[in-house]
Amino acid sequence: MKKIIVFVLLASMVISCGTPKTVIQSKKVIKGYWSLDQITYSEPGTFDVTLLNDASKDCFIGSKWRFIPNNNTGTYTITDTHCVPTGDRNFSFTIQQTDKDTGLYDFLLKPTDARQRSADDSGFRLQLTQLTETTMRWEQTVSLEGKPFIIYMNFNKINE
Repeated sequence: MKKIIVFVLLASMVISCGTPKTVIQSKKVIKGYWSLDQITYSEPGTFDVTLLNDASKDCFIGSKWRFIPNNNTGTYTITDTHCVPTGDRNFSFTIQQTDKDTGLYDFLLKPTDARQRSADDSGFRLQLTQLTETTMRWEQTVSLEGKPFIIYMNFNKINE
């Protein structure tokens, strides 16, 4: 009897530590190439925003993103010639389920070098608020004059 109880406890611990099925499905959907086509804000107006401590909103519009979920890495490419420097940037990412009812996920994106090493181990917490076979939407909440300010980033799938 004790062996059965111990087995049941161990089995429940292993199951509870596994990756949720919805996160596994999300990784399958996110795999491939995406284009960041629209960036909007929760407040009207013109704002000087630097995304991911890298470049302006205008530089990110039209950027191409690749997600490789089997090792949680990817790249994005800034192609606008008015933005310096252009080219590829590497990152690692993690999708963590947060609320089954709303379908919202925490999404952690960490800039890295080509060998997937982070210079200072810092990253950006975003919410993955929409993910379909063809569209994806991220939201990042920052503070503007002491109030929440949300940046919406809308992606379209290019291909696998």
